[in-house]
Amino acid sequence: MIENHDTAYGPAPLPAGIRSRMAANGNGLDMHFLEAGFEEPGRPCALLLHGFPELAYSWRRVMPALAEAGFHVVAPDQRGYGRTTGWDPDYDADLAPYRLFNLVRDVMGLLDALGHREAALLAGHDFGASVAAWAALIRPDIFRRLALMSAPFAGPPDISPQPPPVRSIHDDLAALDRPRKHYQWYYSTRRANADMQACPQGVHAFLRGYFHHKSADWAGNRPFRLAGWTAAELARMPTYYIMDRNRTMAETVAEEMPGAEAIAACRWLPDAELAVYAREYQRNGFQGGLQWYRCRTGGLFEREHELFSGRHIETPACFMSGASDWGIHQTPGALEAMQERAATWAGTWLIEGAGHWVQQEQPEAVSARLLAFAADSDGLPAG
Repeated sequence: MIENHDTAYGPAPLPAGIRSRMAANGNGLDMHFLEAGFEEPGRPCALLLHGFPELAYSWRRVMPALAEAGFHVVAPDQRGYGRTTGWDPDYDADLAPYRLFNLVRDVMGLLDALGHREAALLAGHDFGASVAAWAALIRPDIFRRLALMSAPFAGPPDISPQPPPVRSIHDDLAALDRPRKHYQWYYSTRRANADMQACPQGVHAFLRGYFHHKSADWAGNRPFRLAGWTAAELARMPTYYIMDRNRTMAETVAEEMPGAEAIAACRWLPDAELAVYAREYQRNGFQGGLQWYRCRTGGLFEREHELFSGRHIETPACFMSGASDWGIHQTPGALEAMQERAATWAGTWLIEGAGHWVQQEQPEAVSARLLAFAADSDGLPAG
């Protein structure tokens, strides 16, 4: 069942040509999604998957260009996010629904509900890139062309047993002269949700600091390749990745909070648009998205990932990221492995003037790259 859904985004209306709807995905969710290019039936689908702490709304600046080019563009709030319902927000809830294979099932169900047998173009940003990569790996017959953003996919894990590390990376980070911790493991703790949802500065200010700190607007974002997965190398990254051991994420980003003048000058995320995120996360909390991190850091579903050991993505794939995005280097070697072994590679583009939020910071450049990449696919209409 699909329903039109009047999403009240307040003073930040959706761009012209984008509407909001709900659909049951056959996997326990009523999925909220934004869509564009819906006026004409039979258009090929472009499916866009957001990351953390984002929403379907994160694609608002890219969707019109893709629709104008002939796509039916669909961007859902994924499991645990936004206005999608049917997921359990409890820290102690079963994590299995948040595992990557089930997240792929979520988006397959949405496509089916919308009457699409395939997605001519699948794009994923941040954690959405992980879902997109696995979707293309598992079902290349459905997901015909793949664009990953900000988070490289190194391929499925090796099935061969690996010797345990002599010493934990977390012990090594804690033992540095400036004790540190990895943000993904912090996000996996029971306290992380409340640290952000009930932070002293409020969710709106927290998100302002978080988005700013990881964007090209923060002058300290000058990423470079790290030599390896060691505490000393990881600690060269900004504190939103390798945090001071005694700080919360809210305290971390508060140190880099932009001033009133910088906020007023932020054209890619004005306060009225940031308020959309703030309202959703004030209402839902962050735990739905944090469950994804817990699946990763706990290694709970690694064995089922090993079913695809030795396989690579057959779907033509590309990668794009902001030139100021540390995400491309946060897992040393992943970018190189992705390009060399993980996929049928079509190109890598680093976009100037963008940090981690590339599709929001530089939407025109991202749209142009996506359309150039899609132009070789069978699904793009001529003209």
